[in-house]
Order: sequence, then C-alpha cells, then structure tokens
Amino acid sequence: MTAPGTASVSTTPDPVAIRARVDEALASFVREKAGGGAARRLPAEVVDTLEGFLFAGGKRIRPVLCVLGWLAAGGSPEIPQPVVRAAASLELFHASVLIHDDVIDDSDTRRDHPTVHRSLADRHRDRRDPDRFGVNAAIVLGDLTMVWAAELLHTAQLSASRLGGALAVLDSMRADVMYGQYLDLLATGCPTENLERAMEIVRYKTVSYTCEHPLHLGAVLADADPRVLAALTAYARPLGEAFQLRDDQIGVYGDPASSGKSNLEDLREGKHTALVALALENARPADASRLRVLLGDPELDEDQAEICRDILTATALPQVEDMITVRWEQAKRALLDAPFPPEVCAALRRIADAVVLRAV
Repeated sequence: MTAPGTASVSTTPDPVAIRARVDEALASFVREKAGGGAARRLPAEVVDTLEGFLFAGGKRIRPVLCVLGWLAAGGSPEIPQPVVRAAASLELFHASVLIHDDVIDDSDTRRDHPTVHRSLADRHRDRRDPDRFGVNAAIVLGDLTMVWAAELLHTAQLSASRLGGALAVLDSMRADVMYGQYLDLLATGCPTENLERAMEIVRYKTVSYTCEHPLHLGAVLADADPRVLAALTAYARPLGEAFQLRDDQIGVYGDPASSGKSNLEDLREGKHTALVALALENARPADASRLRVLLGDPELDEDQAEICRDILTATALPQVEDMITVRWEQAKRALLDAPFPPEVCAALRRIADAVVLRAV
C-alpha cells in the first residue's frame, strides 16, 4: 500500500456508491439476524422494526466519512469489504443512539416515520399499557442494536492489529457520545446563557461520533500516520460543530415535511443550545424572562413557539449563522494543506458544503 497521505486516488470518491455498499452490508447482516432469530423462534418484529428504521432514510454520513478517512490515509480506491463492514457498523451504532435519543426526548417522529418506541407501541395496542411497553422495548432494541454494531465490526475480518486500532477509536467515540448525552440531560429543561456549556455538549455528543472518529476509524484501518490523523481532526472538529449548530436551527425553524421531525420538540424540552444561550444573554430582560417561561413547557403550542422564534431570531440567529460560517470556512481551510489525495479533499469539501447548506 502507498505510504499514508501520499497516495493518488484513481477515481473521484463517490458517496452514492459508498452508501450503496454500506446498505448492502447492513441488509446482509440484518438478513442473517432475521434467519438466526427465526431458527430460534424469536419474535420477528425485533429485526423487522430495526430494518424498517435503518432503511427509512438517513444520510449515512458516518460510514461515508469512514471510507473517506481510509482514502485520505492512502487506502486502496477499491474499498475492501472489511472496511465497508467496519463503516457499516458505525451506522448500526448511530441507529442505537437515535433509538435511545428518541426515547429520552419522547419524540414522535424520526425521518418522517414514527419513532421506534411509538412504532412498537402501535404494534401492541391490545396490551394494557402499550406506550410503556413501546418505551421499554425500544430501550432493549437500542441495546441490541449496539451489540450488533460491535458484532458487525468484530466479524468484518479485519487483521488483529487493525481491529485493535479500530477498537481504540470506537471505545473513545462511544464514551464521548454517552458523556455528551448525559451533559445534554443535565442541561435540558434549564437552559442558561452559558454558551461554553452548550458547545461542550456539541463537542461530546456530535463532533466526536459524527465527524472526527468516523474519519479516524477509516484512517487507522489504512495505518495512518499521526500527521494524517491530525489533519482529519483539524477538518472534523469545526465541521462537526457547524453540523450541530445547523441541526439546532432546523430543530426550531425547520419544516417538518422536509426535516422529518417536529420543530416544536426542542422548544418543548428546553434544549440548551447555542441559539438559546445567546438569546438569553442578549435579550432584553422581559424577553429573556418570557423565553425562560416558555422553553421546557411540554404543552407549548405553535403560537407560543412563534414567540420563542421571534425572540431567538432577534437576539441570537445572526450570531449562530456567523458561528456556522466561521466553522465552515475553518474546515475547508484545513483541507488546503492536508496530506490527502486531491480527490479526497474535493469530496470532503462537498460534504462540508452539504452539511452547512441544509435548508432551515
């Protein structure tokens, strides 16, 4: 294999083709689980529900970044199947996090479909307490999906040394996202003007497992040297922050028909985001007080949500847009002297643009 950071990718990386191969790996793995479950007479709805969730949508950004990390570090353009399976394991881990996240947030929809706990409750409406069953079953299914993510990695037929490197990356990623979830729980319902706390949640909950560690996973599978890993971090960290800042905007201002999720839930939960922190810091006392009363109200209606949006727009939205732009530009600047093949740099620029330019 060519030395890390010096290879020339013979063809432009194609995210659509990468997603297709990841989906094939996921579908094959799920079929195996369905067959094994049937042989042991286990409830078919376990795999059916996970399969429906996995293939209801999703951008597969983490597996795509994993493969681009492989290419950035000089991995072969003919992506080996073990690398594809390792990348696909990230999507299973992501699914487990989303299933649990939707339970924590009591969300009704995800990707324009009922969340897993709502779907399982609807399957069992004849039970005495179907909603409680749905929540408990979704927790179990999320746990099982996390177990299967690890199994998919361990059965990817990686060499012992590469599996060891992958596990070091993934252990760090898993711990970061759980710590981020806990910080998010602590802050939800009691937002403050503390911008640094909001950004700390972003770094642990999103940056680590959405951008940085997926890139690092692919890179370590290609035996990347420290210079490549540092360059990937320089790109991934600002991009991950921009990604979440945009996501938080969509959670408040987005069209549910386009985003596939409610634009009321973050307000009803009182999520502690940069948007909210800046608004509480900058608003007039009367508006800040009004915001504190409304945020976190589970019965918040659309008229009250518009009051929140008006205050957020007047006091924080331009600053958040500036924060996104600064981080977007920083991520792209990091690629100017990155030791990656030019085709990989071009693909990473396109991803940065797609992340930031999502419609709000």
